[in-house]
Amino acid sequence: MPTQPLPILSLLRDELPLDTVVLARFMIGKYLVHDLPEGRISGRIVETEAYPLGDSTSHAFLGRRPYNGAMFLAPGYAYVRLTYGLSYMLNMSAEAEGIGAGILLRAIEPLEGLPLMEARRPGVPLRDLARGPGRLTMALGIGQSFDGRDLCTGRDLWIGAIETGDVLIGVTTRIGLSREMHQPLRFFEPGSAFVSGPRKLLLPPHAGALAARKFN
Repeated sequence: MPTQPLPILSLLRDELPLDTVVLARFMIGKYLVHDLPEGRISGRIVETEAYPLGDSTSHAFLGRRPYNGAMFLAPGYAYVRLTYGLSYMLNMSAEAEGIGAGILLRAIEPLEGLPLMEARRPGVPLRDLARGPGRLTMALGIGQSFDGRDLCTGRDLWIGAIETGDVLIGVTTRIGLSREMHQPLRFFEPGSAFVSGPRKLLLPPHAGALAARKFN
């Protein structure tokens, strides 16, 4: 774990790809940061899931509603939704303003602020602190009040990057859905212990499932 603050630079909106699936891939290896009065929490994003335009499982599929307006904002805004009455999920808007689509941030590798995360999830091993979308929001203290938050400000809750080289990206079908599960829209960092879901699903189905992407 880092002993000095990580040199994370805030991602600007015009750095985000204007395509839901491309953005879901792009965010692997980036960072999610929550700056709190008591200190910083941060983690490296190791798993995402895309919900593109026309996807019947997307909360935006039926059009704009009072609860899903953040999905229709420009790329880089938080869409937070309580799922099954149990867990908040942190999504990010992904297309041009007025087009409803988003990506789900499914898991991070915890790096900074471990005591703050552990206080919210006492007795949980490091590997499981933020391994899964509900665990992620609980560990970082993200709730409904963050819906519509601009994640490209470099303040409060934000996304960033570190210029460190390339990252391999694996792709699998989605999990936890009752339909459209065949779509290869779930992206992850191969070999990471912090990715959620059954481990057997993380084996790339063929060599083309991995692609190098830079942290930029």
